[in-house]
Amino acid sequence: MPLLMLKDLPRYECLLEAARSFPDLDPSACEAFLHLLRAGDEAYRQSEDFFNVHSISPGRFTVLMLLSEDLGGGSLPQTPAELAEKAGVTRATITGLVDTLERDGLVTREHDSDDRRMMRVHMTQKGHATLREVLPLHFKRMAALMAPLSEHERKTLVRLLNKIAGRASAMAAEAQAPASETTLQSREE
Repeated sequence: MPLLMLKDLPRYECLLEAARSFPDLDPSACEAFLHLLRAGDEAYRQSEDFFNVHSISPGRFTVLMLLSEDLGGGSLPQTPAELAEKAGVTRATITGLVDTLERDGLVTREHDSDDRRMMRVHMTQKGHATLREVLPLHFKRMAALMAPLSEHERKTLVRLLNKIAGRASAMAAEAQAPASETTLQSREE
């Protein structure tokens, strides 16, 4: 689902004009941010369209990738909690994804041999076959999307995106810190 709802991004001149009314608006930061969202939306849409053609969702693909050790048939059985942590989603989301993957015969759930209370998710041979079929096409699609950029531009893009991701993580931590401090203070009182 796209994050940006604008068909056409505002011209830079419009951002300059808006900055007169909103002094905190940095026109170049706003322009870069909107273009980042637009590019992310378009890239995600391409992936989503590709996976839809192959009857798999991006989320289900992620779970299969997390379970795959290699394409030679090995896999890494994991608990739903481990999968949720690695995918950055809730356990409920993973449960839904695993339910549909299991229904389609791509994974199975089995009790852990050491702790029968825990379940482990295993990829089936059909799951491995699905990845072996989809991955080469997916890799070609990614390469085609990135084709306009030189190797140097790609490395620069990765470096810049990592800076933005790092800043986003820091901002999230900063936003949570006051809430944590308030909670800690109220407990001490």
